[in-house]
Amino acid sequence: MNASLETLLRDAGVLAPSQWRQQARIGLALVERVRHLLEDEQVIALLGEAQGWLQGDANREDLQALAGRAAALARSHPGSKNIDGAAHAAVSATHALAAALKPDVMDAANYAAYAAVYAYAASAVTQPEAFTTEHATQVATAARLLA
Repeated sequence: MNASLETLLRDAGVLAPSQWRQQARIGLALVERVRHLLEDEQVIALLGEAQGWLQGDANREDLQALAGRAAALARSHPGSKNIDGAAHAAVSATHALAAALKPDVMDAANYAAYAAVYAYAASAVTQPEAFTTEHATQVATAARLLA
């Protein structure tokens, strides 16, 4: 859990349900940091559609449709076909996208951080200090978007 990010977003009022658009915007920015871990072409295409949604009229109905597709892809993700141990990183990055589109910015942040750390070293996910750099980067990303 990225307590600093949660504090920043709570203080800025972003965690209020009425701020769903801002939550999705920040969540998608955090997913961009783990885009390279996405392997499924459908998921990568969906992230592109979501970025297009942000550039368009960003209505709630379209977001809900994207979220439904992302959730289905995340639930059915088979894991990585690579032998590099990134199976959980790809799955977690996919769940980060689904959470960003829900929109649940904190869930998206947690999945994205887990994906980033797991991709570095699977054993690191049990070490809270391994998340320090990623959590700080998430806070900086959110602060930049809120400025």
